[in-house]
Amino acid sequence: MNLTEMPWVAAAPSHWRRGRLKDMISSSANGVWGNDALGDGTDVFCVRAADFDRTRQRVSKERLPLRSIDSKALSQHMLRPGDLILEKSGGGEKQPVGMAVIFDLSEPAVCSNFCSRLTPAHTIEPRFLSYSLAAAYSQGLTQSAIKQTTGIQNLDAGVLFSSPWAYPEIEEQRRIADFLDVETSRIDRLIERRSRQLSLLAETEISRAYAAIRGESVEGPRQFSGLQWLGDIPSAWRVAAVSHLFEVELGKMLNQERVRGTHLRPYLRCANVQWDEIALDDLLLMDFSTEEQPRYRLRKGDLLVCEGGSWPGRAAIWQGELEEIYYQKALHRLRSRGRDLERWLFYCLLVAEKMSVFAVQGNSSTITHLTREQLKAQRFPFPEPSEQAKIVRELDAAKQADSILGNKLRTQSAVLHERRRALIAAAVTGQIDIYTVSGRGIED
Repeated sequence: MNLTEMPWVAAAPSHWRRGRLKDMISSSANGVWGNDALGDGTDVFCVRAADFDRTRQRVSKERLPLRSIDSKALSQHMLRPGDLILEKSGGGEKQPVGMAVIFDLSEPAVCSNFCSRLTPAHTIEPRFLSYSLAAAYSQGLTQSAIKQTTGIQNLDAGVLFSSPWAYPEIEEQRRIADFLDVETSRIDRLIERRSRQLSLLAETEISRAYAAIRGESVEGPRQFSGLQWLGDIPSAWRVAAVSHLFEVELGKMLNQERVRGTHLRPYLRCANVQWDEIALDDLLLMDFSTEEQPRYRLRKGDLLVCEGGSWPGRAAIWQGELEEIYYQKALHRLRSRGRDLERWLFYCLLVAEKMSVFAVQGNSSTITHLTREQLKAQRFPFPEPSEQAKIVRELDAAKQADSILGNKLRTQSAVLHERRRALIAAAVTGQIDIYTVSGRGIED
């Protein structure tokens, strides 16, 4: 890369030094993983990329593993406050490798062998270097230094550190870091507030659905439902097994031979079925013969429930977005045998899954499954269909209102994240006067 590819370097204040990112780093050393913890008091923490607080650019202590590191390796790899930890291997499609965080813990620790310990040069404020690397990450410099072979991203640190950069004297670095500490903390509080509000919305939806399927607003006598997780319900309501009121069928088994054929059709799998939403942007094809098509073709209003995967019991209703579509064996398809509503059963499944009913009952080996037999035997409360329809309308209306508010909160959070990134990039490249923008445009 040259300066013409780095306009912010050329546009940095004239008194700032021009150079490379590597000029700000005294040393770089790969980490160490060591051995299983001994539990004898000699173990130390090992920081992995999974332990990065990527918003605050700090190390999170929540899940730090303990490892046994021999004394020689420990003396070489011990982290000191002010060191930075750079992720060199790992990453993912939506999270490229190359993030760096500052180490500010008092506990003895090393970083893993998938990371590097960076020691700032003596003329560099560690926080300024941390913010500079965050700006490099957000500007895509790390992505240009990634090598990917077998699905794992590997960062070429030499390429990254050769990137042109500019920086002021250390006192100005400290003033910029102080400014960013204050401003990013203010933004982080707002982001955390939006996150809490979204969590409260989700909790409110479950509480509302739980109250609805228990008939808490229904006047009159009540009786025990026979379900410990549900409690009492109106005496006039039925409690029935799913199979008594709904057909339960699994989709077609997928294998390599069935991805070819003369009757290739789009089908849904667990990845497409999210909570109350079916994603259609990643549909695959499978061969469904003319004899199989009536059995596996979905109708508008069919309730789809995940049988396994990462979220057994997750459910959504097919709304007929495509004229012709099918489903594979990892999904259950439920259809009413009479007048009972699939939408009512959806809310029953939502509450049961969120209350871990299926996880407790699940047949677990390597993953938990909600088998056809288990789903058919699940018992839920059922008022008369007309009352089901009334309650469902009320739940759907409240859900729609929550969705509108949730979208606003997510948009606000995205704007705050972008403002944070832009503010850091502008401050560490000298594009803003930190004395005139402090606190402007952000309210707690």
